[in-house]
Amino acid sequence: MAEGGNRPRVSRRREVSHASARSLLVTMLGEFVLPRGEPVWTSTFVHMLARFGIEEKAARQALTRAASEGWIVSERAGRRVRWQLTAPGRRLLTEGAERIYGFGRAQQDWDRRWLILLVSIPDSQRDLRHRVKSQLSWAGFGSPTPGVWVSPDTTPPPEAEKIIAELKDGGQAMSFVAAHGDVSDEVDMVAKAWDLTGLEANYEAFIDEFTGLKPRAGDATFDALVRLVHEWRRFPFLDPGLPRDLLPARWSGEQAARLFHKQYDQWRERAVRYWETVADAEEAA
Repeated sequence: MAEGGNRPRVSRRREVSHASARSLLVTMLGEFVLPRGEPVWTSTFVHMLARFGIEEKAARQALTRAASEGWIVSERAGRRVRWQLTAPGRRLLTEGAERIYGFGRAQQDWDRRWLILLVSIPDSQRDLRHRVKSQLSWAGFGSPTPGVWVSPDTTPPPEAEKIIAELKDGGQAMSFVAAHGDVSDEVDMVAKAWDLTGLEANYEAFIDEFTGLKPRAGDATFDALVRLVHEWRRFPFLDPGLPRDLLPARWSGEQAARLFHKQYDQWRERAVRYWETVADAEEAA
């Protein structure tokens, strides 16, 4: 596959799934292949994925799938194959890194205005209705009541603009920017629009898993960092990033963010050294 301008295909649903070969591969591509900028042998990926219980066949299938989606391209050297990122793959991973590592840091001030979408889709267009519901949710919108979608970010993300454009063939949408009125409770609206209780449970599970974890050897640190990043990578897609004023008083997301950045800073250098040791050994083989 040529390194053209086509954007690699990525599913946000896949990003929040359990640790599959494909999702772990994406984590490794972003953490170790992107910064180093050098091709990596198949055997290196097989070795590293095996550390997480991924069998060789599944690892090779993950590489093939990533290539078909436009993330990587293969290069044969004799009987061996190595992989390098495509230009679109590098761009997508760079964008992902910015979102992952910037997520959970200082929030912007909120002007207390909402972006409101009123979406109407006929009953006969059930597939379209389901697709719009899923995509607006992934774009950070919440729905306090059927047909109404809200976001505290009044600048519509590209995903939302694309979704609304698709409605021309089967539905209607109107948008407004407004402040919440006094006739109803804003906190109640937020509770109906987003499952903050479930999200907080995910944050608390993350905190329980990584608090107090102190890997010593390089291989153990590598394992810990990959798991840390892999688990944290879900949250930018699960968490709508609501302003602090709309969150519970003791919000676990803030503690989880501090924990992520602390552990990441402590583990990254050792984890990278381990990756480079294995990759260099495979290069010399």
